[in-house]
Amino acid sequence: MPGWTASMESLVEAFRKLPGVGPRTAERYAFYLLSQPVAVSKELSEAILRVKQTVGFCATCFNLADGELCDICKDPKRDSSLVTVVEDHRSIRAFEKSGGYKGVYHVLLGSLSPLDGIGPKELRIPELKARLRTGTIREIILATDSDMEGESTALYLAKELRNISSGVKISRLAFGIPMGSSVEYADQVTLTRALEGRRTLS
Repeated sequence: MPGWTASMESLVEAFRKLPGVGPRTAERYAFYLLSQPVAVSKELSEAILRVKQTVGFCATCFNLADGELCDICKDPKRDSSLVTVVEDHRSIRAFEKSGGYKGVYHVLLGSLSPLDGIGPKELRIPELKARLRTGTIREIILATDSDMEGESTALYLAKELRNISSGVKISRLAFGIPMGSSVEYADQVTLTRALEGRRTLS
């Protein structure tokens, strides 16, 4: 952009790479940082680097974690015999905000999508089966999204998990959530009612 320094141009272009950030927003972010003390930019850059260097996946459920296990798996007050299966970490945050769930999770890191080349081997399904084989789980709630990929994933999981253990209850989240929407955007009341009204898959 004429009249800008090379460093400002570089910063604006960096912001534009973020999802949902257009040219005007990127410029606003750049000028905001320019107007702030150096400490603000330093704090932001250090926070970004810290996340990249320390955040990984929980060894048990594949939620985000700073160490080997996430805070939920480390919490002795959580019911580890009740496992809710979600597609990604944002869904966990939605459940936790509802305050009505006391079990643990398993993150698939996606959903089945043959057209995109995503099959069972690309998701954390083998690890879920391994957890089921420990014999410590009494119920698995399938809380994948209500879109086509999420429904296909839930049906596939229900069949596969039943073959491992017929004594474990496998239920599907009762969606009072509009078809085609994501769990992460559901409000607290809707999520709580969906949990309470979950159904067993035949």
